[in-house]
Amino acid sequence: MNVRTAERGDRPAIRDVARRSLQASYSLSPEAITGAVSEWYDETALDEATNDEDRHLLVADREGQVVGFAESELSGDDATLLWLHVDPAYRGEGIGTALFEETRERLTEAGADRLVGRVLADNIDGNGFYEAQGFEQVDEADLQIAGHHHVENVWAESGDDGLQAIKSADGATVYVDETDWDDGSVAKFYTVYRDEEGSDHYGYFCSNCNRLANAMDAMGRIECDSCGNARKPTRWDAAYL
Repeated sequence: MNVRTAERGDRPAIRDVARRSLQASYSLSPEAITGAVSEWYDETALDEATNDEDRHLLVADREGQVVGFAESELSGDDATLLWLHVDPAYRGEGIGTALFEETRERLTEAGADRLVGRVLADNIDGNGFYEAQGFEQVDEADLQIAGHHHVENVWAESGDDGLQAIKSADGATVYVDETDWDDGSVAKFYTVYRDEEGSDHYGYFCSNCNRLANAMDAMGRIECDSCGNARKPTRWDAAYL
């Protein structure tokens, strides 16, 4: 088996692996799975994944057949494993681990000093996978999929709680949780707390211009007044194996 950078010709196989992986890992409706694959793995999304120098899209190739893939991104020193899917017919053969290790190696070489991953709480295998890699659960978040609420677990390498202290405009110390974010149109919005325990929500931190934004409208929209970075729709969880 060879883990390599994805090529344009791999795209139909990537979508097929994603569909089969989601079907095997979650009790989602066929319509929800079709919508997820169309949204996250269409040509535009895969163009973005392959043309952005801070993104890595890797595939596991077995004798010319794509049997798994992983997508990750680097934002400053923070790296995120966005997707890791393995074809159900090839699970249990170390393919997920090989993709994970190659992804982490490439991100480290690119300057990452922290790797974070997210997986739905009901994905038993996915959560077990992170635990087996020496990660620990540092947070959980509410995630909406196809109109239904789900709990998403946030995992980080052991010993890293993801909280970074910064100063607000009035000189107070607040804490940016780099394991809890919403995707923006340009860069991520990280959740900010007033306390180190992460119990008193303050607002959001725009990672594009490194400024605080402490407002969200009734529709759940976040927009940075400084650079115009705006919150995007919630992403889908991956089927980690």
